[in-house]
Amino acid sequence: MTELGDLVVRWQRGWGVARSLPAGVDVGGAVRVDSRQRGREVEYFALEGADLGRLAELVLGERAVTWLTVPTTEPHRAAAALEAAGLVLLKRSEQMMTVDLRKHPRRGPAAAYRAQTRVEDGVVTVEVLDESGAVGAGGTAGLSGTDAVADRIATDPAHRRRGLGSVVMGGLAGAALEHGAETGLLIASDDGQHLYRTLGWRPVADVLIAAAPGTKYPD
Repeated sequence: MTELGDLVVRWQRGWGVARSLPAGVDVGGAVRVDSRQRGREVEYFALEGADLGRLAELVLGERAVTWLTVPTTEPHRAAAALEAAGLVLLKRSEQMMTVDLRKHPRRGPAAAYRAQTRVEDGVVTVEVLDESGAVGAGGTAGLSGTDAVADRIATDPAHRRRGLGSVVMGGLAGAALEHGAETGLLIASDDGQHLYRTLGWRPVADVLIAAAPGTKYPD
């Protein structure tokens, strides 16, 4: 398996932990997951070098709403192959990123906030609360071996531009290190990529999301 393929498999395992999903199934060139998420019930995660035409056939043969997620270092070629196979692109601007957690910056919240961390069933949760106890920002990370997969990182619009996202990410990194993780993995939206880069995360692949015609990306 290629280095990128290995990262995809590892990311999927940790993401599955973060979202309490059943283990993925190797279908040859991809991992199939009963994702049970809003806007898609099944998801295929393509491995580097996979036959995207064959994977598209599998996606089109599913009865449930199904995505084909493709981390790739050749996004233009992959996009053309997916569209030629009859799928439509729902997203083409996300990135898979990684970081050495031992080098991840740790930042405390501003005086008006406090951060709280808990670890349960292999999932790290960090929330940053304001003086009233309302959650200003939060996120989770699924622990899998020496990997921690960051997921659902979000800052409430009323609390943005106060560095809370950095606090969440640093809290996740610190707790993950304490539980044996060394490498951080995530798939970043275009909105989150700048933050992660400033914290030392590096992109390793573009991520395309494709599905059958008529499928809508959830708002």
